[in-house]
Amino acid sequence: MKKFLSLIALIFSVSVCFSQESSPVYKEIPPQNEEMILVNDIPMIKYELLEQKIKEEKDVFLVLNFWSTTCAPCVKELPDFMEVNKKFKANPKFKMLLVSLDRAKDKDRVIQFIKNKKLTAEVVLLDDIKRMNTWIPKFEKNWDGNIPVTIFYKNGEKIHFNDGEMSKEELENTITKNLN
Repeated sequence: MKKFLSLIALIFSVSVCFSQESSPVYKEIPPQNEEMILVNDIPMIKYELLEQKIKEEKDVFLVLNFWSTTCAPCVKELPDFMEVNKKFKANPKFKMLLVSLDRAKDKDRVIQFIKNKKLTAEVVLLDDIKRMNTWIPKFEKNWDGNIPVTIFYKNGEKIHFNDGEMSKEELENTITKNLN
């Protein structure tokens, strides 16, 4: 019995040690002029937390993009979004937030997608699909739930709603016109 308890104690000790290790560090060196994308995890949040996050960003011009890895127009526009993010991200009054509508069980696929596509903007996974009909109209009463959708906030107030794919020029123009 003592050996059994000693074995249990040893297993417990080893598991505690491993659980306290830091997350893995990637030692990959990016090519020159490219950012290294280090993604070990993305937050999964409910609508209320996203709403709070938007309110907390009242001092910045916030570009909020709803997308999914399974949405072809979403995937098509993301490289342009990353170019625009790179152009404006040094401005402390600018922030881009990508809200993935993928299922929670597909989180690992989303993380891999972020790495593969070199997404440099902040990404959250909105784990609130069951209540879509509740929170979608809170963003825009005429939004039918299709994606991609991009919403622009200035001083915490929605100033523009774009239903559907955005070109790089449309995105840049909307930001440039409203960022000041």
